[in-house]
Amino acid sequence: MADITLQGNPVHTVGNLPEIGTTLKNFKLINVDLKEKTNDDFSGKKKIFNIFPSIDTGVCAASARKFNEEAGGLDNTVVINVSKDLPFALNRFCAAEGLDHVVSLSDYRGSFGDDFGVKISDSPMQDLLSRAVIVADENGKVIYTEQVPEIAQEPNYEAALNALK
Repeated sequence: MADITLQGNPVHTVGNLPEIGTTLKNFKLINVDLKEKTNDDFSGKKKIFNIFPSIDTGVCAASARKFNEEAGGLDNTVVINVSKDLPFALNRFCAAEGLDHVVSLSDYRGSFGDDFGVKISDSPMQDLLSRAVIVADENGKVIYTEQVPEIAQEPNYEAALNALK
């Protein structure tokens, strides 16, 4: 269980991020067409999971914009935004913002939050996903993780991107 905060107040997750060097767990997330996307859909690509509570908050939106901006210059890499938002909301935001270098997927009917240790277990944000980043190489090996300690804080973009070098 990770101990994080929301505006200084204690918040907990159901577990911890995957260990560096482990293989990503299998996942099923939902795209805008309500179709499942799994590990297999991103096989052979480096992956940056930008995980957040809701696209409709300022910090979450900022992280989606920043990773979209950076993703355009990355070879063989996909940035996957993950939240409990409905796929339609994620798509609406990305279309309105012109975010075309990221894939936004929903965990609204899945177990990604539990499986990757990022589901919030208490507080007014219970059952949403915490702000975290997981980076994996082409083989699905975890090479970087960050559990952002304060939900209202942006992730360390530079560290996540440098993990791919």
